[in-house]
Amino acid sequence: MSLFGDGLEAAVQKAVTRPAPKSAGAQMRYLVKQLKGTKAVAQMLRVSQRTVERYVKDQIKKPRADLAARLEREVKKRWQPQIRAKARAKAASTGGIVIDTRARMGYTAPIGSTDQDRIRHLTIALPPVYAARLFDAQEAGASDQELQEIAAEGLKEVYFQDNGRRAGSLEEVRFTDIEHLEFEL
Repeated sequence: MSLFGDGLEAAVQKAVTRPAPKSAGAQMRYLVKQLKGTKAVAQMLRVSQRTVERYVKDQIKKPRADLAARLEREVKKRWQPQIRAKARAKAASTGGIVIDTRARMGYTAPIGSTDQDRIRHLTIALPPVYAARLFDAQEAGASDQELQEIAAEGLKEVYFQDNGRRAGSLEEVRFTDIEHLEFEL
């Protein structure tokens, strides 16, 4: 799993207004309704079509741990798509996104400055333009490394350069050894 992709999904997931189905039968019925058939659900979850039908009829109640995780992930991915889309749009247009991280950060700057990497714990509100870039890149299937670079650019502008008020000659921010990462809309 990707650290940045999962973090963005978790932030958007907090915007949902109703809880997703909890029981395996309810989750399976929801997926069958969304994908319009048991065959598509069976292929997606890598189980037999008959197994899906049994969950739908509540003949099986407790899935294996790996199947339960896949089932929950697929339901959450599809749960309340309009509300999640509105939360993304709001963050990308007006709200911005808050990043809370503990990681090794440093920067490349002209000779004579102290650009030594060090562990920093930051909670920074990134402007909406960076939220939009993060969500657009995630939708386009960007790798974790690309998402990390976008977040590093945002941290460079907001934290290191203070929106253009200082460190104008700063070239690049290194954002590595991530110990903790959380996003908030």
